[in-house]
Amino acid sequence: MDDRTWTDRALARMFDDRRDAGRELASRLHAYGGRTDVVVLALPRGGVPVAFEIAEALGAPLDIFVVRKIGMPGHPEFAIGALASGGVRVLNDDVVRAYRIPSGAVDAVVRQELVELERREREYRRGQSLIALRDRIVILVDDGLATGSTMRAAVAAVRLHTPARVIVAVPVGARSTCDELAAIADEVVCAWTPEPFSAVGQWYRDFSQTTDEEVRALLEAHAQHTRNSIL
Repeated sequence: MDDRTWTDRALARMFDDRRDAGRELASRLHAYGGRTDVVVLALPRGGVPVAFEIAEALGAPLDIFVVRKIGMPGHPEFAIGALASGGVRVLNDDVVRAYRIPSGAVDAVVRQELVELERREREYRRGQSLIALRDRIVILVDDGLATGSTMRAAVAAVRLHTPARVIVAVPVGARSTCDELAAIADEVVCAWTPEPFSAVGQWYRDFSQTTDEEVRALLEAHAQHTRNSIL
């Protein structure tokens, strides 16, 4: 396949935005619809619009699970690990050793990211506790997987709540990362694993940043829909 043909096919498969991607992903998860033991957890902020569509389609509760990337000191865009709700820290030890990153430098980045993690917890939860996960099927959702460091941290942290199953669900991801996550999750649903893969955003026509306001609005909209369905 020449480059032009590959590009044409890739463009045809691009998602319009995160909510469009969520609707596509929801169609791959229809077997979990209508069950009382399913919870959809979104990794904010980008995972929330995707997870909203899934929770709406499945009729499942929606909550957030905050995870922050631990960037390499001096090069924050390069992930060397992640920090998740509950104080779980996942580091890529091979990278830390290879670059000889001092533990003190890593700890400094962790402290900085912890401040933002706690801010997001307060901002989105508004005093509400995390939904009960024990013995439930947890569907962890993000807008895509590149290195997978944040999702690995999320899986490890969710496991501490003793769920029945942990399912990782993303619209698009690097094939190798999706395969690696299959070793720690009970199921991995990657709707699309294009090759070559360089960044999540290249597979969205609109990949503008999800705002705090949008996160709050979607969480409240789903909660309102749930209340209305009970009445």
